[in-house]
Amino acid sequence: MGDATKREIALDVRGLWAGYGSEAVLQDVSLQVSQGDIMGIIGPNGAGKSTLFKTILGLLKPWRGQVRIFGETNHRRRGLVGYVPQVELVDWDFPVSVADVAMMGRYGSLGLFRRPSKADRDTAERALAKVGLADLRDRLIGELSGGQRRRALLARALATDPRLLLLDEPLAGLDATAQHQLLDLLRELKDDGVTVVMNTHDLSCVSIACDQACCLNGRVVALGPPGEVLNEDILGETFGQHLLTVHLDGKVYAYQHHTHDAGPRRGRSGPVR
Repeated sequence: MGDATKREIALDVRGLWAGYGSEAVLQDVSLQVSQGDIMGIIGPNGAGKSTLFKTILGLLKPWRGQVRIFGETNHRRRGLVGYVPQVELVDWDFPVSVADVAMMGRYGSLGLFRRPSKADRDTAERALAKVGLADLRDRLIGELSGGQRRRALLARALATDPRLLLLDEPLAGLDATAQHQLLDLLRELKDDGVTVVMNTHDLSCVSIACDQACCLNGRVVALGPPGEVLNEDILGETFGQHLLTVHLDGKVYAYQHHTHDAGPRRGRSGPVR
């Protein structure tokens, strides 16, 4: 971690209100992420995490407030942002190769009817090498394991040469080995100066890998270093009265426990590590 005043602000969200129809999903959300930092955003389903990403990407127009990326409006800086969606949103039966998926990251920079150049192909190949899939470039995407699929999507995002990378539940469904491989990749990107913002339910990941943690539930409940933010009181306020922390394979996940029982909150006291 470093002093945000000494580094460029990669993502600056100020007083953001956004929603659908007449329903406000995000209410006066403000946060900043410095260049090269990794921020983990946690919150229950429906907290506005995906809405925040859509607004950053320019897919949803905010009601009020603004999003600035490296000092300019997100619409002017859209080309600097890479996005990795949830794997559930991808049709894995579509007959494309791993190399094809990586090349998709170059399409946004191509003009109408323009064919990929050698530079485009080289960029896609570098992205595959970065995520460790160069040897599988000709394999159909549907034949890959869960961790390999996630890395293929990351390669597609890296092929855009992003300075800001958004990841939606990047660790969901991965085994411990695949999770460690992905986190190692994110650390390498951080070392390269790429800023990473990810949504996750994995509190251990946020505690270990992130410089900043943001607890979101319509509004920013808390924002700061994970060791200060990930405690029972703040998590309880974020997830509501029924916070459930699930311990699997030595890792901790936070969920909102839907029940009519008004029993005590369940969680870990002190920082979650």
